[in-house]
Amino acid sequence: MAISKLNTSRPGMKDIWNSFMCEGAVFSENDIPHCPTIMTEIPKKILTWPEAKNIYNKQIRINKDFYCNTLICFYIDDQKFDGKRCGIWADPYAALNIIKHFKGIITPDFSTYQDFPDPLKRYNTYRMRAFGYWIGKNGVEVINNVRWGSEETYAYCFDGVDRNNVVAIGTVGGSPKKLDDRERFINGLTVMVDRLSPKTIIIYGSAAHGCFNDLRKAGIEIVTYKSQTASAFEKRSDI
Repeated sequence: MAISKLNTSRPGMKDIWNSFMCEGAVFSENDIPHCPTIMTEIPKKILTWPEAKNIYNKQIRINKDFYCNTLICFYIDDQKFDGKRCGIWADPYAALNIIKHFKGIITPDFSTYQDFPDPLKRYNTYRMRAFGYWIGKNGVEVINNVRWGSEETYAYCFDGVDRNNVVAIGTVGGSPKKLDDRERFINGLTVMVDRLSPKTIIIYGSAAHGCFNDLRKAGIEIVTYKSQTASAFEKRSDI
């Protein structure tokens, strides 16, 4: 089904829910909007949101039309991109003004921690797709981030993502390296592959675990990008 435009006919009515992002979107049975993958090629480089903002703040003073041929990701603590006053959801048009100077985004990694109440995990899944759908409508390339929690999230966390395409995941939080979370991560990864049949999985962080070797053997392309933290440690070791 497609969403109808929010009724703002009453004087003073404001769209505080960002429902404008989903105008024209197709929704799953769980009311998660479909976010098409829009990509011309596998990115050569990925920057975090703070890194992208730093580049923007420097370059915009010199050249208002500057363009950076790289993707932006949000595999960082939520408060660094989802603040109440200046986060990408609180002020999406300000975020769009920055993003339009870059090749595209991996959709936001709004958290779905295991100890979150289920409505919050559903809401954050909804926001991943809604923000990505809207950014894509504004002419920016988009790759879907896929984030699962514990088993109950399988009912909706893969909704709104193209099958037989490219998806992205982050491993910077420690999974599957952390033994106490490894089983949950691998189980979710297995379900994701079964549901979405991705041709390529982009991994921001380490892919040094046997579960990724198994995917390679199954014919899935695994493309990895070092995290900002890992790159910083490498630079220190070279000094």
